[in-house]
Amino acid sequence: MPATTRTNSRGITKVGRAFRTFMNAHSAFTLVELLVVIVVISVLAMVAVPKFSGQGRRSKEAMLRSNLRPLRNAIHAFEMDTSRFPVTLDDLAATTAPANGLNGGGQLKPINASDWNGPYIERVDKDPVSGAPFTYLTSPPDTGKVRSSATGNGLDGTAYSTW
Repeated sequence: MPATTRTNSRGITKVGRAFRTFMNAHSAFTLVELLVVIVVISVLAMVAVPKFSGQGRRSKEAMLRSNLRPLRNAIHAFEMDTSRFPVTLDDLAATTAPANGLNGGGQLKPINASDWNGPYIERVDKDPVSGAPFTYLTSPPDTGKVRSSATGNGLDGTAYSTW
């Protein structure tokens, strides 16, 4: 047998005894080593956290933009079919023709049910930024326009009310 694998009377090899002696001498981290690790992790967190901190707001703004597009398309289709704007956004998801719509002047006018080809949208979601229903304008010159109900500005600096 090679010298490194000889065992003593208790069956412990020289290599095993050397390893146990090393582990007993170095079985814990020093306070300085722990502090260095904590500092390194803190620096990495300071670099990484700002990159992800705005993700929730950024995703809500992307959802807002994607929700406004089909709503506006549905309002346009409703107007093309009936020559009227819906009285409320819920008229877009109605399963039967509403009795009335708004003309360009914001006045209530009857809708011919045979002109209506709805529903124009499956459902009307809420504004993902504010959590409230979208703002639907019914008076001239903005009759039939839908906007975000959120206050303040988006990440690009523009007011949500202009989206």
